[in-house]
Amino acid sequence: MTADRSAARGVERRSGEGAARVLPAKRVAAGPARPVPPRRDVSARRSGPLAGPRRLHDRLQAAWDRPLTAYYLILGGSLLITVLGLVMVYSASMIQALRYGYPSTFYFRKQLLAAAIGTVLLIAAARMPVKVHRALAYPLLLGAVFLMCLVQVPGIGQTVNGNTNWISLGGPFQLQPSEFGKLALVLWGADLLARKSDRNLLVQWKHLLVPLVPVTFMVLGLIMLGGDMGTTIILTAILFGLLWLAGAPTRLFVGVLSGAAFLAFLAIRTSPNRMSRLGCIAASDPGANDQCWQAVHGIYALASGGWFGSGLGASMEKWGELPEPHTDFIFAVTGEELGLAGTLSVLALFAALGYAGIRVAGRTEDPFVRFAAGGVTTWITAQAVINIGAVLGLLPIAGVPLPLFSYGGSALLPTMFAIGLLISFARSEPGARAALAVRGPGVMTRTMRRFVKRRPSGKR
Repeated sequence: MTADRSAARGVERRSGEGAARVLPAKRVAAGPARPVPPRRDVSARRSGPLAGPRRLHDRLQAAWDRPLTAYYLILGGSLLITVLGLVMVYSASMIQALRYGYPSTFYFRKQLLAAAIGTVLLIAAARMPVKVHRALAYPLLLGAVFLMCLVQVPGIGQTVNGNTNWISLGGPFQLQPSEFGKLALVLWGADLLARKSDRNLLVQWKHLLVPLVPVTFMVLGLIMLGGDMGTTIILTAILFGLLWLAGAPTRLFVGVLSGAAFLAFLAIRTSPNRMSRLGCIAASDPGANDQCWQAVHGIYALASGGWFGSGLGASMEKWGELPEPHTDFIFAVTGEELGLAGTLSVLALFAALGYAGIRVAGRTEDPFVRFAAGGVTTWITAQAVINIGAVLGLLPIAGVPLPLFSYGGSALLPTMFAIGLLISFARSEPGARAALAVRGPGVMTRTMRRFVKRRPSGKR
């Protein structure tokens, strides 16, 4: 009995010690208890009312950061702008063609032919290596300057709407060399600055300015001899874009800008036509002698379009009220027929194209690609802003077409070649070349081979 009691007491003692180890007694210091922060419920966050927008935001952010984003934006955006431009050229030019005794599809067929040739140029430019683009810089500049000099020869140059900037190619076809001068300046300026950047010469002002600024001013002078102020503004914007990409200091920008502003003031002051255009900014009445007729009727067209427009082909302003409905003021006809939704779609496409060009210029390590991509983006963006700003009455009418959208083969061909340049540069972005290689046919073959190897032998 004594042994049994001793064993029982030992068991109780051991069980008590075990209980003490499992539930040790703690002494809590006196004082207020600290609030315990609530734990975040991840499942509630993922399934809450904002879960859908968060997932959509994450997916869009992931898609935006992909290496092929710029490539698809440039390719898709330019394709949509060109196709929509063809539709609007057909709609806006029908009445104009009938007024001159042509078939209703006259301007559309010419634009379609130019778009087909431009597509070939775009594909060729997209597949050319960078060294070929650089090799084209000097021949293209010399050819453009030669043709612009040829325009000033009596009997060769043609005058259209008061500007002598055209060369007749026979029949209804004409060529405007100044449009090719934009592409030539971009390629030549990019090649020049890239060579100097490789030698670390761009830190000196003289290498930034010479010979880029004198050659650009020579081209501007040839264009101004024909009276084309709009193209002059575009080339000046390209010059400033190249200087900004080259890292020009602010004082240099102020000096060049002051000189360009002084020359522009003289050009506008000495021309009654340009002075009248300047006075038509935000005009709501045609004024004396109907000098603001085009600007006012462009606003009328946009105002009558409403949210979704009057319908494709149902514009009233193109029936002789709005001059140049298929060229400079095609955006006004677009607003009348497709409404605010159509005009905002066009603006969104140009914004996407501009963003993609800036992204290509900012991500590359090749100086030539950076300067060329920035120059092309400046060219297309500035021209779109000037054209749309004139239609909205915010800027004077400069007579420049809407890139890839307005009628005009001379403007469409170099612009599509420039788009091919951007596509070529976007394909060479970091990670883009590898992503395109993964999409090759060999990947599908390798995947199918792995799938075949994984199947059981009885199912092969």
